[in-house]
Amino acid sequence: MRLSIEVDLHYALPAPADVLLQIEAAAMADQRIEAERLTIWSDHPVRAATGEDGVGQRCWVRGMHDVQAEYRATVEVARAPVQLEALGATPPREVPAGLTAYLLPSRYCPVDKLYGFVQRRFAGLSGGRLAAALAAWVEAEISYQVGSSAGETTALDTFGNRAGVCRDFAHLLVTLARAGDIPARCVSAYAPGVDPPDFHAVAELWLDGAWHLVDATGMARADELARVAVGRDAIDIAFMTIFGRADFLRQSVRVARLA
Repeated sequence: MRLSIEVDLHYALPAPADVLLQIEAAAMADQRIEAERLTIWSDHPVRAATGEDGVGQRCWVRGMHDVQAEYRATVEVARAPVQLEALGATPPREVPAGLTAYLLPSRYCPVDKLYGFVQRRFAGLSGGRLAAALAAWVEAEISYQVGSSAGETTALDTFGNRAGVCRDFAHLLVTLARAGDIPARCVSAYAPGVDPPDFHAVAELWLDGAWHLVDATGMARADELARVAVGRDAIDIAFMTIFGRADFLRQSVRVARLA
């Protein structure tokens, strides 16, 4: 699968502010960057920083009056579909040390609040069978509704409201997976067919010694997702973090399949 990615961002800054951008597709073993160009308009030097878990790249920008960026890329995704049900479980004590945080609660993923639900509703399931059941439950029970959540919405809120957008689906699946002893992290990604077109958020679950992408919204397949960033929850994978205030002027994300 080859993807064409086009991103344009323009935000006004009422006062000078530092801005952290994460909009470049990550170069990884299962996704190759064929070509890319990132243009950032700034009167100050732009500084690159490695993303969480060494995945992708962040850019620090000093904005005086506004922040404007343009990203163009062609990415080849070489990732075969995987049947989650066939993947085995890894006991928490055997999870690699660097992944321990992905078993624990985080700001938007209150694992302890949904532990009882997972143990009752999915009793007897573990590993890939549990992961597949959790993903199917989230897709069936949660309605995709633009405007149904806000920046402070947690997985517990989404569980109660039964509605959300892609980041809420990702938070809920990640939380349920962690409650079932499956290391799980949030992923920002580019994917074709996302409606409305935007930065997309999915989950990634650690099963049988490897990470496996899962989109609980059902809008994208694992073999057509291009990762941008990974982390505990939305805080780590936000496409833009403003250390100050910003006002929306223009934003567009276009992802298309190439022949």
